[in-house]
Amino acid sequence: MFLGMGAPELIVILIVVLVIFGPKNLPKLGNALGKTVKSVREGMESEDDSKGKDDKPEEVASEDADVEDVKESK
Repeated sequence: MFLGMGAPELIVILIVVLVIFGPKNLPKLGNALGKTVKSVREGMESEDDSKGKDDKPEEVASEDADVEDVKESK
């Protein structure tokens, strides 16, 4: 099952897509869909990475400030 659909529903959907786009354009459609999914995944990963990078400088900055306070107090 895929998204609550069984095999008969998926076969009907595939036949409708084949009729609409034709057998010649089906590889182009698959290629475009694959590229879209890949770019969405990369975008989501880069967003997660940028959030992680934003957190680290704040922590480092607060640690550096603590070290400077200790140095000034001596």
